[in-house]
Amino acid sequence: MSKPLFEQIVTDHGPMVLRVVRAVVGPHDAEDAWSETFLAALKAYPELPDDAHVEAWLVTIAHRKAVDITRADARRPTPVDAVPERPVRTGRPEDWDPDLWRALKALPDRQRKTVAYHYLAGLPYKEIAALTGGTTDAARRAAADGIKTLRATYPLTDEPDRPEQTDQMGRTER
Repeated sequence: MSKPLFEQIVTDHGPMVLRVVRAVVGPHDAEDAWSETFLAALKAYPELPDDAHVEAWLVTIAHRKAVDITRADARRPTPVDAVPERPVRTGRPEDWDPDLWRALKALPDRQRKTVAYHYLAGLPYKEIAALTGGTTDAARRAAADGIKTLRATYPLTDEPDRPEQTDQMGRTER
């Protein structure tokens, strides 16, 4: 017995597949799931054994496509009435933190590059050395020196400097 033409499979089982996916994903995504099911089935149809139960095969594909659509929906953002305002941290650094930009700009070129490549891009020192020319140890030293300079010239907190005080036990407090 030979397999029927794929067009006949779609005609015979298309309405059943649409009912299945509509029940699983709802009417909004049912047509997409139906199309995805038959696209996947068309690709796999030549390898389908002649004695396969076509209806069960299509329901299995439809179920998997419905699960894919359900998972994709779960990853989509949820619409809200009003988006909360947040400070913008994109664009040019001098636009959102001019002090940081000045501190970075003041670093020697090699230090600035190694700090950016290691601490911002996450590159290992070996790759930084290949990019900047030099050894792994030199890249590590340049990054350490750059961070040390930044810590000395760029404030880590917004708190004003307060004089040190000593508590009753003689420990230094800030």
